[in-house]
Amino acid sequence: MDRAEGPAMPSRAEFAVLTEPYRRELFAHCYRMLGSVHDAEDLVQETYLRAWRGFDGFEGRSPVRRWLYRIATTACLSALAGRARRPLPSGLGAPAEDHRVALAEREPSVPWLQPAPDARLGLGDPAAVVAGRTGVRLAFVAALQLLPARQRAVLTLRDVLAFRTAEVAVMLGTTPAAVDSALRRARARLAEAGPVADELTEPDEPVVRALLDDYVRAFTAADPDALVGLLRADAEMEMPPVPTWFTGRDAVVGFLATRVLHAEDWRMTPTRANDQPALVVHRRTPDGVDHPYGVQVLTLAGDRIARITAFRDPALVPAFASDIRSPT
Repeated sequence: MDRAEGPAMPSRAEFAVLTEPYRRELFAHCYRMLGSVHDAEDLVQETYLRAWRGFDGFEGRSPVRRWLYRIATTACLSALAGRARRPLPSGLGAPAEDHRVALAEREPSVPWLQPAPDARLGLGDPAAVVAGRTGVRLAFVAALQLLPARQRAVLTLRDVLAFRTAEVAVMLGTTPAAVDSALRRARARLAEAGPVADELTEPDEPVVRALLDDYVRAFTAADPDALVGLLRADAEMEMPPVPTWFTGRDAVVGFLATRVLHAEDWRMTPTRANDQPALVVHRRTPDGVDHPYGVQVLTLAGDRIARITAFRDPALVPAFASDIRSPT
């Protein structure tokens, strides 16, 4: 919306200079709150529109960053009203330990958790103010979805972004005592859910690259024996929107060997998602055309793969177009 001209009115250039440095971290915040890369993008756009409309009334009474987070959090809470949480299959039921079980039907009606490209999260950008590694890890974002919306907001603002209690109270229009109470409940709920921070030791980058390359080579060559040497004994695999998920290396490799590896001609491109190694997956048809298939996010422990989260959603692939490493 264009503003009336006048010397007191800020220009779009002035607005951009003050607010654009926070776009990526605001996207990360909206993503943690919503669990969807597409919804997060929409809410960031809404945040900037609301901020622009209210910019002449801002007057610098609070830091720009805190002001933007208040607007973004309010927008996210409004968007979450009445919505179902975004789970992973591991948050809905027990795993299968035998690869021969019948797979449950795909559940496209469930609003599944989505992965987020590192480039959109601002990871690796020294100019961006982003949270630590656990702030965007897939397991942590999945655990956040267990919380009521306001508890989710309080926990991310306090524990991930390190805003002070008084600041969070102003952002949410409540009292410091209410913030502290919500934070205690949120922390207790996450503790009940079990380990959520992926506190597994990820190897150095050269080891990560070698492990990723070995995994791609084994997967695209349909070599289950090679996969055995890459997975932990307690490895797990889930494949939203399919509710069935597997635990144990034998079950994971058995499922891949009998139902996946030989069934298609796969093309996999290394990338990063949620500060974890990931792969953009295409399926090649007999006519030689590569069709988007989804994104796999790998959780590593030492020099082995602890979890494969294979998102079977072609609509995710375009989000990673600018964040891929190189074709494989």
